[in-house]
Formats: sequence, C-alpha cells, structure tokens
Amino acid sequence: MKIKLLASVIFLSLLLVISCKKDDEPKVYTADTSTSDIAVKWTEMNLFIIKNTSSNTPTYASRSLGYLGLTMYESVQAGSGRNVTMNGQLKGLPTLPQVEAGKKYNWIVSLNAGQVFILKKLYPHTSADNVRKIDSLAAVILRGQSSEAADVIDRSVKFGEAVATVFFQWSSNDGGEDGYKRNFPVVIIPTHPGTWRPPVNGQVASQLPLHPFWGNNRTFVEKNGNLSVPNIIEYSTDPQSPYYAQFLEVYNKNKNLTQEEKEIATWWGDDPSETAAPPGHSINLATIAIKKAQPDLFKAAETYARVGMAVGDAFINCWKCKYTYYAQRPASYVNANIDVRWVQFWPEPPFPAFTSGHATQSAAMATVLTDLYGDNFKFVDNTYEGRPMNTLRGIAYKNRTFNSFLESAEECAYSRLLGGIHTRQDNEVGLAEGKKIGANVNALLWKK
Repeated sequence: MKIKLLASVIFLSLLLVISCKKDDEPKVYTADTSTSDIAVKWTEMNLFIIKNTSSNTPTYASRSLGYLGLTMYESVQAGSGRNVTMNGQLKGLPTLPQVEAGKKYNWIVSLNAGQVFILKKLYPHTSADNVRKIDSLAAVILRGQSSEAADVIDRSVKFGEAVATVFFQWSSNDGGEDGYKRNFPVVIIPTHPGTWRPPVNGQVASQLPLHPFWGNNRTFVEKNGNLSVPNIIEYSTDPQSPYYAQFLEVYNKNKNLTQEEKEIATWWGDDPSETAAPPGHSINLATIAIKKAQPDLFKAAETYARVGMAVGDAFINCWKCKYTYYAQRPASYVNANIDVRWVQFWPEPPFPAFTSGHATQSAAMATVLTDLYGDNFKFVDNTYEGRPMNTLRGIAYKNRTFNSFLESAEECAYSRLLGGIHTRQDNEVGLAEGKKIGANVNALLWKK
C-alpha cells in the first residue's frame, strides 16, 4: 500500500512539473467545497476543448456535456450530505463505485481526477497542445490541495477516475460513440414534396445531412427516450394554407429586420465551427447562473449534470423528429413558391428543419435552471462578450439581458425565425418538447 501511495505522489508531482512550464505558470486554485470555483474552471476547460477540437458538432457536443456533467456530479455527490446517486436511475448504467465508509475524501481532488479522465476519453482527437492545457489545469488544481494527506489524495484520485471509467464505459454503447468520425454518413434523402434539400449556401459544404441516425441514440433519462414524435403541419403550396403561412411569415420578417433583430439572430448563431455550439451556449448560461448564485461545489456539479443531460437528450429527441419528417427549410420553400431571389439572413445548417434544435435544447436548459435557481432570475448572457464583429453582416456581438431562463430560451427560439432558417412551428413545438425533456431530468431523485 505504501508503494502504491508513493507511486501516486510521484506521478502527480511529475504531472505538475511537465504541465507547468516557466512561461505558463497558472495560479493555484485552493478553493474548498463551499465554493463552485473548481466546477466552473473545469466546465470552462470543457467548453474550450469542444470549441477548439476538429469536427465539432452540436450533436456530439451535447452528448459530451451530458457525460462530463454526470461524471462531475457523481465524483462529489457523496460528500454533499444531501444529494442522491444516479445508481439505478439511468437505464443501463453500470453500478457506480461507492465511497469507503469512514474514510476521508477530498472532493476537489475527486472531481479533478474524474474530469481530466473523461474529457480526454471523449476527445481523443483533440490537439497535443489542448491535452497539455487539460493536464496543466489538473496539475494546478491538485497543487492547491498539497496540504492534504497522501492517502486521501490517492483515494480521491482513484474514486474520481473510477466514476469516470463507469460513465465512459456506459457511453460506449449509446449509439454516439466516436460520432465525430461520421458526421455526414451516406444516406438516401427522401424526395417527396416538402422534404429537406442541401442548402446552396450553407454553413458547411457537405451535401449530406448531419448525423441522420442520432435520434436512435440512447437518452440519458429513459422517459425522454419514450417521448412521442410531435405532429407537423401538412405540406401545401396553397397560399391560403397554414403551411404556406408559416413560410410567408419568415419571408416577410426577413425583408424588414431591425438592427436589434439582426443582433439577436447573430447572437444565437452558435456556429460550431467557431463556438462550442448551442449546447455550449446553454452550459455557459448555467455557469452564469452559478457565478451569480454562488452555490457550493455540490450544487454546481448538480447544475452541470442536469443541464448536460437535458441538452444531450434534447438533441437526441430533436434529431429523431428531424429525420422522421426530413422537413424543408424556409429557403427552399420560399424560392419555389414565393420569391425565387430571396436569401435568408443566416446560412442554413446541414440538416432538416422540424423541430428547431436551438429551441428544444434551450427550453430543456431553461426548465432545469428554473427548477434549480427560480423563475425570476435576472442575468446577463455574456457568452460572446469580446467576440470580434461579424464582418459579413456588420453586426457586433452585444450581451443580452434576461429576466428569466425561459425568456432567454424564447428569444433563442425566435432568433431562428429572424435568421430565416426556421418557421414559427419549428420553434414553438421545439420549445414545448424541450420543456418536457427538462421536466423529466428534474423528476429524477436528486435529493434525499
């Protein structure tokens, strides 16, 4: 046992020496469990890796954030005195490790070990420089706990890694493993009237749709996997039909966008080639809530677990809907039936329309955060603060202020109509479905 402890201490010391070069010595994080600092620092690192790793997609990012949040939660929940394990609550989840009775654990060390393990496993394709950044953060956090007894450090590291190992093993059969390797598989696109067509001037060059089988993946919460696919308005080219009215509204609105409406559409663009995608935006709103409310480490971890699972399940359910209908985007319908020269404000993403992914995942996020922090929670969304102006459209990224999480979700959904890439139906049904998904996450047993 002494040999194992000595080996652990030597390994961690070497990690610190390797990671912290003279020209890159970050501060030591000495936060305790009464603050959320360590949970926030790791979440910021997770978003950095998502944003700065090739083949980033909203689908794979949402999946990753679910496992990252769950690993964070389970690596510390036993120390809260109030939270409940996910053992037996998530379908097919192997038995999670339990702490040894009467033994001391350092929960910061446990969280730290779990995050560095699962993040590297989920992003083995990230750059060597990014791996160095991950290791550096892990080493610096560990350094802040240097006054802890060696046996406690060793026990806590092993526990965090054991938790992460179970979640990574569970992830291997959810249908999304290595999803970044098959973003655009060959698939036969239906050709009946009203179906999606690859955009002429889209966000990416691919003429194939993104992750057409993602809707078959296992959800984190079993009830979310059992939700029915919502109905869609029947296709029609009749100018008096409800279907035509949906696209006419988008066309008319896009011809008369105000400056603020252009700013809203741009703010919620969340292009995965430049950002951590829509799921990353939602996770950053969770961070904003945590920074304002100042919960302890345990509630912060619960927050990231709930929001992570909510956005993960939102993308599975939304993608199931998208590839049930292969519903067309406004541009193809408007060009064929209203105005052949019309070009929407925002470039189309490479997948069908109904329902809106932004709307679904933002409503799921809002439902979870409202349950945790209340309905009247005013905050400033600073996700893209300092981002250079969108020169193509001449639009600056200006922080948005909201009186509640639901208000932000509603603006997020509406931004897609303003961008000309979704109809009102896509957004409103997406919001409704997202609320169901978030409610099912909230309904899990989180407290004793």
